[in-house]
Amino acid sequence: MSITKRLSDLGVTLPDAPAPAANYVPFVKTGNIVYISGQISNGPDGLILGKLGDTMDVDAGAAAAKTCAISLLAQVKAACDGDIERLVRVVKLTGFVNSTADFTDQPKVINGASDFLVEALGDAGRHARSAVSAASLPLGVAVEIEGIFEIA
Repeated sequence: MSITKRLSDLGVTLPDAPAPAANYVPFVKTGNIVYISGQISNGPDGLILGKLGDTMDVDAGAAAAKTCAISLLAQVKAACDGDIERLVRVVKLTGFVNSTADFTDQPKVINGASDFLVEALGDAGRHARSAVSAASLPLGVAVEIEGIFEIA
């Protein structure tokens, strides 16, 4: 089944790829690998702000991480000149969770992105991963995730 069809079945329409907010590029292609810059949690109502372990619970954090994964796929689509079907697999994610010093469920938060990518891409969505805490993230967002992808 095509990636477009799987996303449609999940009720997901990829937005336009978010523009960089500072002096960097949204992605770099080298050979068949695409490195996607960190995508921050952003939903239909704007930025998803919060600190895990304080103002946000794990479920809300996981939902925020899913929005990062959707933005990552939007960047992959842009890197592939609009053809998301060129995506071969997710190679690695690095997830940053805005959390308190005693919060230890970063992996559960980043599962929001990982679970979505496997649901949307099947085995091609399985990936290596890191999930780490951050004392703060840009603009006060709850989650930021960067990714490495293989394309055809």
